[in-house]
Amino acid sequence: MPSFDRRKFLWGSTAVGASAVLVGCTSNEAPGSTNTAAVAGQTGENSAPGAPVTIGFSAPAADHGWMAAMTKNARAQAEQFSEVTFKATEGTNDVNQQIAQVESLINEAVDVLVILPFDGKALTAVGKQAMDAGIPVINVDRVFDTALAYRTWIGGDNYRMGVNAGNYIGQQMKAKNIANPVIGEVAGIDSLPLTQQRSKGFADALAGHGFKVGPRVSAQFTPESGEQQTANLLQGAPKLDALWNHDDDQGIGVLAAIDSASRSEFIMVGGAGSKNMMDLIKADSGVVKATVLYSPSMASSAIALARLLGQSKGLGDLAEHEVPASITTYSAVVTKENVDQYMDVGFDS
Repeated sequence: MPSFDRRKFLWGSTAVGASAVLVGCTSNEAPGSTNTAAVAGQTGENSAPGAPVTIGFSAPAADHGWMAAMTKNARAQAEQFSEVTFKATEGTNDVNQQIAQVESLINEAVDVLVILPFDGKALTAVGKQAMDAGIPVINVDRVFDTALAYRTWIGGDNYRMGVNAGNYIGQQMKAKNIANPVIGEVAGIDSLPLTQQRSKGFADALAGHGFKVGPRVSAQFTPESGEQQTANLLQGAPKLDALWNHDDDQGIGVLAAIDSASRSEFIMVGGAGSKNMMDLIKADSGVVKATVLYSPSMASSAIALARLLGQSKGLGDLAEHEVPASITTYSAVVTKENVDQYMDVGFDS
């Protein structure tokens, strides 16, 4: 499995290249043998084809499982609508190149823009440029610095991701009658707000059960760093009762370290919701018992929202006439009991 460096993905830069736009098809392809991406359904009047809508899409390079799934889901969702033309820029981890690519979509006068920024702060100005040009922007996950740069934001809930992981572990410890559990944590990059929010939610939830976080290490959201840091944690903790790993892509290395150490006395909870982890949860033959979603299906929902904005429609099941300004996805806990329900949003690490 090729590794990725999310530090570079979040903050690094490479040489600026020319902007590239790839024009997607407008077919109404139904989910089939070659399309396993998560797609959102439409009900009522929203299910019928409406006015033609051209949706521009910009995201970072698909250089690891979660991000690859974001782009895949967006394209697959667009293919569900016969009236949608999908124009995706070539994924890039260079801020200046992504700005240039978004500007090219603005110049093409697309109807709606869906932007997952490499860096929300750096892409804020071009998001506002689109809004000022009358092109509504769906800002995905990494929020721009001002709401003036987007019409609607949709993204995950990092704090509640930690809360739900902590509550699951707390409940499992009480069910096993473990009074003073040793609970480990393999975090992501500690300098990032998202990691800080996840860790705070985890600690807050455990405190509500009368427990606390024990041995803790921070990795770099890569399989390599996950393996190295988990090996360090295990060496310093001869006994564990539970372990939370923030990221399922990173979790490939976490599990490699656990296997190398021949440790199996604890339960492990993952994060994000990869298909790899869901398969392990379903098999129920190892330490992995759950994962907490931070699902790339949000990209599918972003495209569905963009279509509605382009056609001046609201969400069918809401009384509001307009698409909401902000949507936070829920970090559900996937366990053996409900894993089949969530397999459709699992992604390959």
